[in-house]
Amino acid sequence: MLHTPTPHISAKPGDFGKTVLMPGDPLRSKFIAENFLENPVLVNNVRGVQGYTGYYKGVKVSVMASGMGMPAIGIYSHELYNGYGVENIIRVGSAGSIQEHIDLYDIVIAQGACTDSNFAAQFHLPGTYAPIASYELLSAAVEASKAAGVTYHVGNVNSSDVFYGDHAGVPEGLDSVYGLKKMGVMALEMEAAALYMNAARYGKRALCICTISDHVLKGVETTSEERQTAFTAMIKIALDVAVAMENK
Repeated sequence: MLHTPTPHISAKPGDFGKTVLMPGDPLRSKFIAENFLENPVLVNNVRGVQGYTGYYKGVKVSVMASGMGMPAIGIYSHELYNGYGVENIIRVGSAGSIQEHIDLYDIVIAQGACTDSNFAAQFHLPGTYAPIASYELLSAAVEASKAAGVTYHVGNVNSSDVFYGDHAGVPEGLDSVYGLKKMGVMALEMEAAALYMNAARYGKRALCICTISDHVLKGVETTSEERQTAFTAMIKIALDVAVAMENK
């Protein structure tokens, strides 16, 4: 266990709920707290990474930003799991579709997360480790998605270490995307694989739920303002999962 406060979180023991929603953007964290939680309290603002705790349907729930990329979510998830007794972390973010049938604003629920990252090397494992979501969180998210009547897809995402690849903007840069596409990978994002690995290592639960913010192959995208405030279906699904997991 880590001593609290931790190096990157100034909250006191007990400040976080059992489940933490984790968007990448601190402003999205603030938006979720102010628009979905009852009586939200700011419990962390180290480096402007805003964390809040409030109540949803009578259940204590927290939301805190992760920043962008696997190193960032690796740090925050490690400290939440090991310093604050958090059991469930649900990434709520944006992703870029690479499948023709997965459109803007569709929900993708990441059953698994492929990656080009070296994050798993620290665990000294033989072969290639396959990061997967918690089945309990996954099944609860599917049920919540059905109840909400949204368009959702369950499967693999790809967690990349880079946003701007060396071949960005040129045809050769799409070679790896087409490779992932033919293997059925739904979308591209940058955090899930590290979150899933940390959850596995520390006996916790994790899930990544993303809203499609752009379509890599079709060349369409949402605005930053829409990504911050319009992904309400995903947020409600994640909060309903938090409620379902409160006594598990």
